[in-house]
Amino acid sequence: MALAGAVTLAAASSSVTRAAAVELVPVVRGLQAPVGVTAPRGEPGRLYVVEQRGLVRVAEGGRLLPKPLLDLRSVVLDQGLAGLLSLAFAPDYARTRLFYVDYVGRDRDVHVVEYRSNGRRALPPSARELLHVAIPSKSVDNHYGGQLAFGPDGRLYVGVGDGNSLAAAQDPASLLGKLVRIDVGREPIEPEMVAYGLRNPWRFSFDRTTGDLYVGDVGADTWEEVDYLRRGTRWPVNLGWPAYGGRSRTNEPAPTAPGRLVFPILVYRHRGKGCRAVVGGYVYRGRAVPELRGRYVFGDFCTATVSSVRVVAGHARGLRPEAQLGSLLSSFGEDARGELYVCAYSSRSGMVFRLVQAPA
Repeated sequence: MALAGAVTLAAASSSVTRAAAVELVPVVRGLQAPVGVTAPRGEPGRLYVVEQRGLVRVAEGGRLLPKPLLDLRSVVLDQGLAGLLSLAFAPDYARTRLFYVDYVGRDRDVHVVEYRSNGRRALPPSARELLHVAIPSKSVDNHYGGQLAFGPDGRLYVGVGDGNSLAAAQDPASLLGKLVRIDVGREPIEPEMVAYGLRNPWRFSFDRTTGDLYVGDVGADTWEEVDYLRRGTRWPVNLGWPAYGGRSRTNEPAPTAPGRLVFPILVYRHRGKGCRAVVGGYVYRGRAVPELRGRYVFGDFCTATVSSVRVVAGHARGLRPEAQLGSLLSSFGEDARGELYVCAYSSRSGMVFRLVQAPA
């Protein structure tokens, strides 16, 4: 991949460094189209894996438990880019047992729903819909976004794609093409705009040490990008789509939505007609791979390359490839201790891999 930092392609290319000795070790097998992996911080021995078809599977010690945390197959549309897309546990999950899912329903719209569990399985009567975002285009290859994550402020952040409606990303009256946050403890739910001008935010995360926000936004025909918002940034900001793809001006009208225009810290260009789709990751804060500590780890769905970069004063530095997944790469995730995982996407032989230090 030809990746770029905050200024130019040449600057990023000259900063490519030797890869750390990283291995991808399979830890969960037997999955169908996994698109997410996570865990509440109070459960160090468990992983929760989101399957696109509508299941949240539970793994202990690498073994899948027979019963899922949640089964939404009767309401989820499992076609194309639609499906069950994300899972986030409340910061106080150990006490409240609340968690949140983002999915595309049979109505082809985006739904964000709260559930309560008994510690092992979701309680269906507890379902409370927080957001219902209508998608004008009913194509299953829509830009749904789909990521959920709690920020350091305790709010639930929700990424929504532009739904193949370019102008909607700059429309303050629409939730399409936006990053919003909501206070799950208040009624009625009132989404607050965090960022305008997104195309398809496929995975964003907060650095668990600094609280800084990283967003992987899937591009169109030319550029993929990673956006960075330091903790304390004044909301909202404008990330530029569709007037900008990466750092390049398009033929679309100039940005009109509120907020300071923010350019990505890292972009990489498509080569030829090959598939490219950025997968946002995490700043690594675990212990298994010392050389990765403090580096932002991300990937690409199509090339399945795992890469990392260090962000210094808002600039990407020292880009390096870390590992190659032998399958489509759909998502990254953290466990309770901050160790990092990656999902190998396959409808028949999906797996979750853990990043570990390779032998010398």
